Amino acid sequence: MRHNGATMEEHHYIYGEAMRARVTANLSRFSRAPVVADGLKRAAVAIALIRDDNGEGAYVLTRRTSKLSSHAGQFALPGGRIDAGETPIEGALRELREEVDLRLEPSAVMGVLDDYQTQSGYLITPIVVWAGADAALRANPDEVARIHRITFRELNRPDSPEFVDIPESERPVIRLLMGENNALHAPTAAMVYQFREVGLHGRDTRVGHLGEPVWAWR
Repeated sequence: MRHNGATMEEHHYIYGEAMRARVTANLSRFSRAPVVADGLKRAAVAIALIRDDNGEGAYVLTRRTSKLSSHAGQFALPGGRIDAGETPIEGALRELREEVDLRLEPSAVMGVLDDYQTQSGYLITPIVVWAGADAALRANPDEVARIHRITFRELNRPDSPEFVDIPESERPVIRLLMGENNALHAPTAAMVYQFREVGLHGRDTRVGHLGEPVWAWR
Protein backbone atom coordinates (compact mmCIF):
# COMPACT_ATOMS: atom_id res chain seq x y z
CA MET A 1 0.00 0.00 0.00
CA ARG A 2 1.24 3.52 -0.77
CA HIS A 3 0.60 6.68 1.21
CA ASN A 4 1.24 10.02 -0.58
CA GLY A 5 3.71 8.36 -2.94
CA ALA A 6 5.43 6.22 -0.30
CA THR A 7 4.68 2.78 1.10
CA MET A 8 3.26 2.65 4.62
CA GLU A 9 6.60 1.33 5.90
CA GLU A 10 8.53 4.13 4.22
CA HIS A 11 6.12 6.74 5.54
CA HIS A 12 6.63 5.39 9.06
CA TYR A 13 10.35 6.22 8.83
CA ILE A 14 10.00 9.77 7.49
CA TYR A 15 11.50 12.35 9.84
CA GLY A 16 8.96 15.04 10.63
CA GLU A 17 6.24 16.22 12.97
CA ALA A 18 4.22 13.01 12.64
CA MET A 19 7.22 11.02 13.86
CA ARG A 20 7.88 13.50 16.64
CA ALA A 21 4.28 13.29 17.85
CA ARG A 22 4.25 9.49 17.69
CA VAL A 23 7.50 9.04 19.62
CA THR A 24 6.57 11.71 22.18
CA ALA A 25 3.22 10.01 22.81
CA ASN A 26 4.89 6.62 23.28
CA LEU A 27 7.41 8.06 25.73
CA SER A 28 4.76 9.95 27.69
CA ARG A 29 2.80 6.72 28.24
CA PHE A 30 5.91 4.94 29.51
CA SER A 31 6.44 4.74 33.27
CA ARG A 32 10.21 4.76 33.63
CA ALA A 33 12.04 2.82 36.34
CA PRO A 34 14.50 5.03 38.25
CA VAL A 35 17.32 3.44 40.26
CA VAL A 36 18.54 4.66 43.66
CA ALA A 37 21.94 6.26 43.05
CA ASP A 38 23.57 5.66 46.46
CA GLY A 39 27.26 4.91 45.85
CA LEU A 40 26.94 5.20 42.08
CA LYS A 41 28.43 7.84 39.79
CA ARG A 42 25.68 9.70 37.91
CA ALA A 43 25.84 10.12 34.15
CA ALA A 44 23.45 11.07 31.37
CA VAL A 45 23.37 10.38 27.65
CA ALA A 46 21.35 11.89 24.84
CA ILE A 47 19.46 9.83 22.28
CA ALA A 48 19.19 12.63 19.74
CA LEU A 49 16.70 12.03 16.94
CA ILE A 50 17.86 13.55 13.69
CA ARG A 51 17.22 13.34 9.95
CA ASP A 52 19.51 11.34 7.70
CA ASP A 53 20.45 12.25 4.13
CA ASN A 54 17.35 10.48 2.76
CA GLY A 55 14.89 12.29 5.00
CA GLU A 56 14.44 9.36 7.39
CA GLY A 57 14.67 9.30 11.15
CA ALA A 58 17.98 8.39 12.76
CA TYR A 59 19.80 8.76 16.07
CA VAL A 60 23.21 10.27 16.74
CA LEU A 61 26.01 7.86 17.58
CA THR A 62 29.65 8.83 18.05
CA ARG A 63 32.95 6.98 17.77
CA ARG A 64 35.21 7.99 20.65
CA THR A 65 38.74 9.08 19.87
CA SER A 66 41.63 6.68 20.40
CA LYS A 67 43.35 9.06 22.83
CA LEU A 68 40.68 9.00 25.53
CA SER A 69 41.64 7.36 28.81
CA SER A 70 38.54 5.14 28.98
CA HIS A 71 36.55 3.30 26.32
CA ALA A 72 38.76 4.73 23.59
CA GLY A 73 37.63 4.02 20.03
CA GLN A 74 34.24 2.67 21.09
CA PHE A 75 30.79 3.63 19.83
CA ALA A 76 28.86 5.77 22.30
CA LEU A 77 25.92 8.09 22.67
CA PRO A 78 26.80 11.72 23.39
CA GLY A 79 26.99 11.95 27.16
CA GLY A 80 29.08 11.72 30.27
CA ARG A 81 29.22 12.33 33.98
CA ILE A 82 26.71 14.78 35.44
CA ASP A 83 28.32 17.86 36.97
CA ALA A 84 27.54 18.99 40.51
CA GLY A 85 24.18 20.73 40.63
CA GLU A 86 23.07 19.46 37.21
CA THR A 87 19.98 17.44 36.46
CA PRO A 88 20.28 14.52 34.01
CA ILE A 89 18.53 16.61 31.35
CA GLU A 90 20.93 19.51 31.85
CA GLY A 91 23.88 17.15 31.72
CA ALA A 92 22.73 15.44 28.53
CA LEU A 93 22.12 18.76 26.76
CA ARG A 94 25.53 20.06 27.87
CA GLU A 95 27.26 16.93 26.57
CA LEU A 96 25.51 17.34 23.21
CA ARG A 97 26.96 20.84 22.98
CA GLU A 98 30.43 19.77 24.04
CA GLU A 99 30.75 16.62 21.93
CA VAL A 100 28.88 17.33 18.68
CA ASP A 101 28.11 21.07 18.88
CA LEU A 102 24.35 20.46 18.95
CA ARG A 103 22.69 23.22 20.96
CA LEU A 104 19.17 22.38 22.08
CA GLU A 105 16.74 23.95 24.52
CA PRO A 106 14.96 21.92 27.24
CA SER A 107 11.83 22.06 25.05
CA ALA A 108 13.58 19.59 22.70
CA VAL A 109 13.36 16.87 25.35
CA MET A 110 10.82 14.21 24.39
CA GLY A 111 11.14 11.86 27.33
CA VAL A 112 13.37 9.94 29.71
CA LEU A 113 14.03 6.20 29.68
CA ASP A 114 15.01 3.83 32.50
CA ASP A 115 18.20 4.41 34.45
CA TYR A 116 20.85 1.83 33.52
CA GLN A 117 23.41 0.62 36.08
CA THR A 118 26.80 -0.39 34.70
CA GLN A 119 29.32 -2.87 36.04
CA SER A 120 31.80 -0.01 36.39
CA GLY A 121 29.65 1.79 38.96
CA TYR A 122 27.79 4.33 36.84
CA LEU A 123 24.08 5.05 36.82
CA ILE A 124 23.19 6.37 33.36
CA THR A 125 19.99 8.26 32.57
CA PRO A 126 19.04 8.29 28.84
CA ILE A 127 17.35 11.47 27.61
CA VAL A 128 15.50 11.38 24.26
CA VAL A 129 15.65 14.70 22.37
CA TRP A 130 14.43 16.02 19.02
CA ALA A 131 17.37 17.54 17.14
CA GLY A 132 15.33 19.10 14.32
CA ALA A 133 15.45 18.70 10.55
CA ASP A 134 18.19 21.29 10.05
CA ALA A 135 20.51 20.14 12.82
CA ALA A 136 24.19 20.47 11.96
CA LEU A 137 26.75 18.43 13.88
CA ARG A 138 30.45 19.05 14.41
CA ALA A 139 32.71 16.65 16.26
CA ASN A 140 34.82 17.87 19.16
CA PRO A 141 38.22 16.44 18.13
CA ASP A 142 39.26 15.96 21.75
CA GLU A 143 36.46 13.45 22.33
CA VAL A 144 34.82 12.37 19.08
CA ALA A 145 36.55 10.76 16.12
CA ARG A 146 33.42 10.45 14.00
CA ILE A 147 29.69 11.12 14.11
CA HIS A 148 27.24 8.56 12.73
CA ARG A 149 23.53 8.84 11.97
CA ILE A 150 22.06 5.38 12.51
CA THR A 151 18.67 5.13 10.83
CA PHE A 152 15.59 3.75 12.52
CA ARG A 153 15.31 1.37 9.59
CA GLU A 154 18.69 -0.08 10.57
CA LEU A 155 17.71 -0.08 14.23
CA ASN A 156 14.63 -2.15 13.34
CA ARG A 157 16.46 -4.77 11.26
CA PRO A 158 14.96 -8.23 11.96
CA ASP A 159 18.23 -9.98 12.85
CA SER A 160 19.01 -7.58 15.70
CA PRO A 161 19.44 -7.50 18.65
CA GLU A 162 21.41 -10.55 19.66
CA PHE A 163 21.49 -11.84 23.24
CA VAL A 164 24.56 -13.77 24.34
CA ASP A 165 25.18 -15.72 27.55
CA ILE A 166 28.63 -15.34 29.13
CA PRO A 167 30.12 -17.34 32.02
CA GLU A 168 31.13 -14.21 33.95
CA SER A 169 27.57 -12.95 34.48
CA GLU A 170 23.98 -14.11 34.88
CA ARG A 171 22.82 -11.15 32.79
CA PRO A 172 22.46 -11.88 29.06
CA VAL A 173 24.66 -9.56 27.00
CA ILE A 174 22.91 -7.52 24.33
CA ARG A 175 24.40 -6.31 21.07
CA LEU A 176 22.76 -4.41 18.24
CA LEU A 177 24.00 -5.16 14.73
CA MET A 178 24.97 -2.24 12.50
CA GLY A 179 25.88 -2.57 8.84
CA GLU A 180 27.74 -5.70 7.82
CA ASN A 181 30.59 -5.81 10.31
CA ASN A 182 29.78 -3.61 13.31
CA ALA A 183 27.88 -4.15 16.53
CA LEU A 184 26.82 -1.85 19.33
CA HIS A 185 27.34 -3.21 22.85
CA ALA A 186 25.87 -2.39 26.26
CA PRO A 187 25.47 -0.10 28.04
CA THR A 188 24.79 1.90 24.86
CA ALA A 189 23.07 -1.01 23.12
CA ALA A 190 20.71 -1.57 26.05
CA MET A 191 19.57 2.05 26.11
CA VAL A 192 19.20 2.32 22.33
CA TYR A 193 17.25 -0.95 22.30
CA GLN A 194 14.87 0.39 24.94
CA PHE A 195 14.38 3.52 22.85
CA ARG A 196 13.51 1.31 19.88
CA GLU A 197 10.99 -0.68 21.86
CA VAL A 198 9.40 2.18 23.81
CA GLY A 199 9.84 5.20 21.55
CA LEU A 200 9.32 3.64 18.14
CA HIS A 201 6.95 0.78 18.99
CA GLY A 202 5.21 1.76 22.24
CA ARG A 203 6.24 -1.43 24.04
CA ASP A 204 6.93 -1.43 27.79
CA THR A 205 10.32 -3.14 27.49
CA ARG A 206 12.82 -3.13 30.37
CA VAL A 207 16.57 -3.49 29.91
CA GLY A 208 18.03 -3.39 33.42
CA HIS A 209 18.51 -7.16 33.33
CA LEU A 210 20.67 -6.95 30.21
CA GLY A 211 24.41 -7.03 30.71
CA GLU A 212 27.62 -5.72 29.19
CA PRO A 213 30.57 -7.59 27.68
CA VAL A 214 33.40 -8.13 30.15
CA TRP A 215 35.70 -5.64 28.41
CA ALA A 216 33.14 -2.90 29.11
CA TRP A 217 33.23 -3.48 32.87
CA ARG A 218 36.24 -1.21 33.37
